[in-house]
Amino acid sequence: MAESNHRKNPLKMVEIVGKNLLTSVLENLVQNDVVKFEEEDKEKFNNAEWRDKRWVFVDALQRNPAMAGHVLTEKILNVKSKSHDVNAEPAESTDVLKLCPREEFLRLSTEMADEIYPIKERNNRTRQALIICNTKFEHLALRYGADFDISGMKGLLEDLGYAVSVEEKLTARDMESVLRAFADRQEHSSSDSTFLVLMSHGTPDGICGTMHSDKTPDVLPYETIYQIFNSCNCRGLRDKPKVIIIQACRGGSPGGVWVRDSPAALEDNSFQSQKLDEDAISLRHKEKDFIIFFSSTPNNLSYRDPIKGSPFITELIKCFQKYSCSCHLVQIFRKVQRSFENPTTKAQLPSIERITLTRDFYLFPGN
Repeated sequence: MAESNHRKNPLKMVEIVGKNLLTSVLENLVQNDVVKFEEEDKEKFNNAEWRDKRWVFVDALQRNPAMAGHVLTEKILNVKSKSHDVNAEPAESTDVLKLCPREEFLRLSTEMADEIYPIKERNNRTRQALIICNTKFEHLALRYGADFDISGMKGLLEDLGYAVSVEEKLTARDMESVLRAFADRQEHSSSDSTFLVLMSHGTPDGICGTMHSDKTPDVLPYETIYQIFNSCNCRGLRDKPKVIIIQACRGGSPGGVWVRDSPAALEDNSFQSQKLDEDAISLRHKEKDFIIFFSSTPNNLSYRDPIKGSPFITELIKCFQKYSCSCHLVQIFRKVQRSFENPTTKAQLPSIERITLTRDFYLFPGN
């Protein structure tokens, strides 16, 4: 019956043959040590199911970009590396953070002192940032491509002057513990801001831990994050910008074409709201200097390319690199939104929410 169906759908047959051929090529590269993986990666590849081998291969290459380029140019395309031409003009870099001239920083800091958040002197500040990313789950799909998002965001935040901590493979309880410990850091007292980046599968009300399933939810409510970092509980960041970036689905409604960051898939699941009535009331008075940038609008899916990473994170990094030298944070976020304004396939629109910033937040990179 399956063979008959494939004959009726020749494109499906081509797809299957192509995948099998690719997997065979990759297996040959690994077995003949053309690709010199670490023993752990090689063991994972050899033990993986046939249909998963190509993804295990990609994950291993992500941790070794130099090897990826070597395989592509010399082993697959059969192109030898060319010597550097000292007379060639360097191409304009598109992935480097543009710096803000010192004189422009001093001018804006003086002229707009009452309208912008103050920036501490570079030599004395201790900026902190936290990235939480769950990739592997007990009951949910592996989030292929997430390593690109981690490395991209870590590099960006370090370029912006933040000491970046990365945490992975966390349950909801573990995520809460990590966030509370981060909020208690003494370094925040001598910092001028912070960034929190959370990337995982998601629900309408929170972000999934590694043990999440429909029967046994493992979800960290977004309300808990706001509570941990509000003015009462995180005094070191009081009156300072707290930027939260979230790459995760917020429901099961279709909105794009890549891998879905949602355990709900196409199901129309409903989730019980967390019992945070008291916190919800008090947060209106305690919460200040927040801005949250979600990868999608409420109730909709968010997407991730298994080879390149999340379109949202990729575009976010590009806009920060290009515009943070001259634009404040909300302007940068709006530029990210505009890049998704005219989708070529299905839609995913990032959403700026819960803004309690009372001033403009300029990063002034390089100062």
